[in-house]
Amino acid sequence: MRLLHTSDWHLGQHFMNKSREAEHQAFLEWLLTTINEQKIDILVVAGDIFDTGTPPSYARKLYNNLMVGIQNTHCQQVLIVGGNHDSVAVLHESRRILSCLNITVIGGISDNLEEQVLTIKDSNSQPIAIICAVPYIRPRDVLNSQAGQTQTEKQQTLEQAIADHYQQLFDIAQQKAKNSNQAQPLPIIMTGHLATVGSQSSESVRDIYIGSLSAFPARHFPPADYIALGHLHSSQQVSGVDHIRYSGSPIPLSFDEVDDAKQVLCAELTSNGLASVESIEVPRFQSMATVKGNLADIEQQLGQLESTPGQSTWLEIIIQEDDYLSDLQSRLQQLIADTPFEILKLKRARSQQQTIEREAKETLTDLSPIDVFQRRLAQETMNDSLKNQLTLHFKTILSEIKEDETQSTTSISCKEKASL
Repeated sequence: MRLLHTSDWHLGQHFMNKSREAEHQAFLEWLLTTINEQKIDILVVAGDIFDTGTPPSYARKLYNNLMVGIQNTHCQQVLIVGGNHDSVAVLHESRRILSCLNITVIGGISDNLEEQVLTIKDSNSQPIAIICAVPYIRPRDVLNSQAGQTQTEKQQTLEQAIADHYQQLFDIAQQKAKNSNQAQPLPIIMTGHLATVGSQSSESVRDIYIGSLSAFPARHFPPADYIALGHLHSSQQVSGVDHIRYSGSPIPLSFDEVDDAKQVLCAELTSNGLASVESIEVPRFQSMATVKGNLADIEQQLGQLESTPGQSTWLEIIIQEDDYLSDLQSRLQQLIADTPFEILKLKRARSQQQTIEREAKETLTDLSPIDVFQRRLAQETMNDSLKNQLTLHFKTILSEIKEDETQSTTSISCKEKASL
């Protein structure tokens, strides 16, 4: 069985007041061609199909046209799960109609777990795989709040609840595989839309904290043959293992993703489990670039940039200039006059001397607790993974303090009201 894994389309996104409609249209057309060329059996979209819970009409049209277009390809089965940007109601409004086209939509956690465990069949209606469809998990989906818990206890409780949800689905999948009476074992696939411990994010990813949980430990995933994840926009393996993957977004959603090779993942599965995972690079449908330096450096780099005929190139310009230039904007506009370049983002990088002078004038009242902690952490020699863990623990402590202060304020307020 050949499975194509993609996620984080963010249909309807506006990037610094620029529509991505043309890019998304080109990507979806490319996707249909790729599905046919690669002889894909099932398409899995791991969340964030739309950029907002109320996508514009053209975004819904792109989505619906793709679902119809897939019917004319080799692939006849599609699984779509909701992400944190998606509205469960919006995804489910066409759910029954799409089910008639062998397209399953799981926008949110179901009360009946059996609905999230799907049996995939071949052209002869024979089972070839089991998929546990797990969308973005909201705290209310898997647990009830308990009074008096600390932030750490809340995180541990939620982490365990999510782990239990995955395990329950995996148990159902194993039972279904057993009951299929196939001569060969059926591979089990799982999805997810969440951040995991040890994965790398980008500036376009909206931090999602599932309750107090910022990252889910990969060790809590059941031993599925392939786990197709969404939410992070850079394609990557989790914890260095081949079968737990983020496909990443198909187009750059921020300038720090410009140099990323955007891709979809083709997973080959057999009765022996995962045979291989192939990365298929997605073409770049909109020219984007980041240039940095002083004005002379930027002029030189612009002269070396390649542009697509008939299309403007979106630019992020980072000025590295010690002297303050009051006419910076007009100078840059002169540089790009009569060129295919368009400046979408402009920022000034502080020089080391400027940073030292600025910090010398700062007092503790100018800094937040997390600023102080990160400044101190920067002085230590340790790997990024450990720094991230320490930062997470520090944020948890801050949350506990704020929660205690809120509860104390509420208690005092209630006592004052009672005395009146």
